[in-house]
Amino acid sequence: MDEIAIRLHVEPLAEGGYLATSPDVPGLVAEGRTVTEAMEIAQGLTRKIVESCLEHGDPLPAKLAEIHQSQSVELVIPVGVR
Repeated sequence: MDEIAIRLHVEPLAEGGYLATSPDVPGLVAEGRTVTEAMEIAQGLTRKIVESCLEHGDPLPAKLAEIHQSQSVELVIPVGVR
C-alpha cells in the first residue's frame, strides 16, 4: 500500500473541539475533540475517499494524484510544544 501525504488546516471551534480541512482533498471536513483526533479522523476519511475513487474508477483529486505519482515525499507534521 502506498502512502500519500496531504496538508491539513486545523482550527479550534468556538463551541470546543477542532475542525480539520485540506486544500489537497476538496470536501474533506473532519471534527474532533482534540487536534490529534481531528487529524486521525481526517486521515481515515482521506483513505476512504482515495479507496472510493480507485474502486469506482474516478480520478483522484489533483494534488493526491500528483503526490501519488511522486517517488519522494516531503512532509509537514505538527509537534506540540508546551
